[in-house]
Amino acid sequence: MDYLSFKNGDKLPILGLGTWKSKPGEVSQAVYWAIEAGYRHIDCAAVYQNENEVGEGIAKAIAEGLVKRDELFVTSKLWNSSHKKEQVLPALEKSLADLKLNYVDLYLIHWPIAFKAGVGFPKSRDDYYTYDEVSLAETWKAMQELKEKGLVKHIGVSNFNQNKLKELLKLGGQSPEMNQIEMQPYLPQEGLVSFCEEHGILMTAYSPLGSPDSRADRHKNDPKLLMDPVVKEIADKHKMGIGQILIAWSIAREIAVIPKSVNKERIIENLAAASINLDDHDMMELRDIGINHRFIDGSFFTGEDSPYETSDLFDGN
Repeated sequence: MDYLSFKNGDKLPILGLGTWKSKPGEVSQAVYWAIEAGYRHIDCAAVYQNENEVGEGIAKAIAEGLVKRDELFVTSKLWNSSHKKEQVLPALEKSLADLKLNYVDLYLIHWPIAFKAGVGFPKSRDDYYTYDEVSLAETWKAMQELKEKGLVKHIGVSNFNQNKLKELLKLGGQSPEMNQIEMQPYLPQEGLVSFCEEHGILMTAYSPLGSPDSRADRHKNDPKLLMDPVVKEIADKHKMGIGQILIAWSIAREIAVIPKSVNKERIIENLAAASINLDDHDMMELRDIGINHRFIDGSFFTGEDSPYETSDLFDGN
């Protein structure tokens, strides 16, 4: 297993288990199976509404001696409804209680937008705060205080474009250490990757298999990355699965990747992708795949009832 290194020398296993859309009643077992198989990186978030079961899987694995806490790298995320300074610590404390941990290794601002307290997904304009009401600077300052308290080892962001990252970098103090975004061959995000590399920000790819956002029927006509002939040809060449090639693509770019599964065999299969070595021709073929598509388009946070624009979330590419 390869690792990414933070500036202080801490290491992040480059391949982890994602838990987004893992249903209650399944995710605890999935986390346990993942740790049993050799995963040491677990990615979670408060809004997934399953951190309690993630914690159960971790606790069981630790209790049975499969792993020690300090051998695990656990990420959680601050939801949009807890961006005010006084809300950040309680939100983390809730996640820690659910995860049955006294710290997380990485804590991320999930999206660069703010909701009113208690809002899961907004239904009207009244559910939002504007940047004037709750700034990213306010939230980021509170995130830094979590690190100073020792409740998180590293802090970062998710779904931040270059402009939003620049806002945080201009503040001084702690820079974001991670940016977790959608990345797959239809959306390589080369400009954002270069920007993060230039500023020492590590990256994690979510939805690496092109999973569409399940909240809307409009995604039924999305291109099917798992059926792409270019990816299939490379998979056949390596005698591996298409999903494994997509995971290996991120690893080859030195970007952490967090495929989600609750199936034991698929969890093990995904881990095996860490051993695949894609050559220069493979990477060229994937670079020139000829389709540009973002599966998680953020449209559920923008529109006429929102003070936010798509440009607040994503770069032009």
